[in-house]
Amino acid sequence: MPDLTRRAVATLLAVAGAGLAGTGPGRAQPTSGPTSRFGFDEVQRRARELAAAPYQSAPALPEALQKLEFDAWRDIRFKQDKFFLGANNGPFRLQTFHLGHLYRRPVTVNIIRDGIATPIPYSASLFDYGRTKFEKPLPVNLGFAGFRLHYPLNDPKVYDEVIAFLGASYFRFLGRGQRYGISARGVAVNAGGEPEEFPHFHEVWVETPDQNADRCVIYALLDGESLTGAYRFELAPGVDSVLDVSVVLYPRRAIPKLGISPLTSMFFVGENDRRFTGDYRPELHDSDGLLIHSGTGEWIWRPLRNPTKPEISAFMDKDIRGFGLVQRDRAFEHYQDLDLNYEQRPSYWVEPREGWGEGRIELVELPTSDESNDNIVASWVPNAPVEPGKPVSLSYRIVSSLDLRRLSPNARVINTYQTQARALGSQEPVMAGSRRFIVDFAAGELRYFQAEPNLVELVPTTTNGKITRSFLVPNPQTGGFRAALDIALEPGQSTDLRAFLRSGTRTLTETWTYPWRAD
Repeated sequence: MPDLTRRAVATLLAVAGAGLAGTGPGRAQPTSGPTSRFGFDEVQRRARELAAAPYQSAPALPEALQKLEFDAWRDIRFKQDKFFLGANNGPFRLQTFHLGHLYRRPVTVNIIRDGIATPIPYSASLFDYGRTKFEKPLPVNLGFAGFRLHYPLNDPKVYDEVIAFLGASYFRFLGRGQRYGISARGVAVNAGGEPEEFPHFHEVWVETPDQNADRCVIYALLDGESLTGAYRFELAPGVDSVLDVSVVLYPRRAIPKLGISPLTSMFFVGENDRRFTGDYRPELHDSDGLLIHSGTGEWIWRPLRNPTKPEISAFMDKDIRGFGLVQRDRAFEHYQDLDLNYEQRPSYWVEPREGWGEGRIELVELPTSDESNDNIVASWVPNAPVEPGKPVSLSYRIVSSLDLRRLSPNARVINTYQTQARALGSQEPVMAGSRRFIVDFAAGELRYFQAEPNLVELVPTTTNGKITRSFLVPNPQTGGFRAALDIALEPGQSTDLRAFLRSGTRTLTETWTYPWRAD
């Protein structure tokens, strides 16, 4: 994971620009240059030329900004009456983030108006510095750490933060009634490996939307040691906000593991993983599972974990139909957090717009001792080699939603538990290397089968060891079924468990899968 802490990012992004008023500041006139309209072709040209040149590290910031502590940096806030884009009562407002603390790489932010791109010049007058003071004026060519857009997302009269780009190639966006949790990235290079590389958005351009526009277009130029990239984002805010992404990557060198559309989240404690029990809050996570729609049409649910050591899981596939990190548990009672509202954290769902060929969904799970660290990464890793001089072009859609049930017609997993492999109160000995997993399936057609449960069959499998016992019973509390399977495994060995429900030859549920090691 990068040195960007979840506390720094989440705290800043939570400062929404509600109730913005007034007009934006005066803008510099564009200098003489090409008369053609700025667009994605120009970003691609710049990325291609940048890839042909040696990578340049970030220029050093003034010492006062390098030493800026988190609280002092957080005190620097964009003045709400200085916003960009909204001078003609357009629906979007743009604010910039100040450099300093962990955010030391300058980003050039441009506004496109009538096809002409003009950079926003840094000015101290754009910010309220609060209690933060500097002995010397900061350079006029300082640049910014990133930017965010506001839009009347939840109330026609209130401009809520809807998307933010801050730190490396990280960005977050929201739909109606959602709170920041999961993040997306432009690209991942050697995620979970040593060393992992974090390319950054070097420059961005934001098109000025029309007065009645319901979407906004953003371009971004990515730079990193191993590659550059040209991005086009089209944001459509709504109940489920949608971000359409087109990208062309230009490798500088061979890349052993390239992660496409990486999603980053946090899982600390859930009902399937209760190693940390000292907190009054029963569960702490931004996402509780990885959902995959395979190229063959199978729906796969993999509960997330907080492992004791770094672990990587791979799901091989061809022309994946979709994947996402999902927050399924929407019950406040399961979190009991009045401030952080984990039940309002969105799920991000990625859908390729063309065939991505052969590859794998790779899930990286890192151990964490608290909820402040993003310890989960999921991305598509293509099998095709990534070599210098061979651009990688693709497009996809990311949906930010509180409810992805409409995606799959089948019943889904709502709970995963584990316990000793014996009945409660039983005196039978517990075999070393054994464990019981309990899975609740609900929705779909399962309520229909409550009166005739014998028509439903549990289909469990394991890649190692053996399943010593399994059973399936109706669950009247959920209108579904509760399945259980006992696994026996030699201590020190690992296995991947899978289970789904069917009636005759008809599959009724998604496939639950879970890795387990007998310690």
